[in-house]
Amino acid sequence: MSEREPVSTKNLSIYGDAPLRWERIRNALAAGQDHRPFFLATVGADGRPHIAGTGAIWDEGDIYVVSGPRTKKSRDLAQNAKCSIAVALVGIDVTMDGVATRVTDAKTLERIAARYRDLGWPTTVERDALTAPYSAPSAGKPPYYLYRFVLRTAVALASAAPHGATRWRF
Repeated sequence: MSEREPVSTKNLSIYGDAPLRWERIRNALAAGQDHRPFFLATVGADGRPHIAGTGAIWDEGDIYVVSGPRTKKSRDLAQNAKCSIAVALVGIDVTMDGVATRVTDAKTLERIAARYRDLGWPTTVERDALTAPYSAPSAGKPPYYLYRFVLRTAVALASAAPHGATRWRF
């Protein structure tokens, strides 16, 4: 899979700043694999929003997140794959809307498990999920589901030069 490029860009700055470049966000996401907190927002069957921190990996233009099968976020995603992710990168805050679907293919599970191992989380693949001797205290016991978040829109607000605010559609 190759990384997607935006199909449209809208400058949201009211101060005359130029639109931010998607390349800046993409590079920050790729470089930001330092245990930076990502927050996943889902919607429950009753319509109430839910937000929770999650371990996330940027890989080939998509974000992968893990979640225990009994967690609220996994139960929500089973009912409604539409969700949002927020992350504060160095000098720029990003919110992203898209769809997260469960990954069960061995090749992708192995690739992302290796990425997590590189970050210090000793994950392995067991059947159609990830397993590890530990995870977040609220994740429950393994297995841990892997979800692929496919980006539909993103909004970024830069607090470091070049400043600006921009929305992209994919």
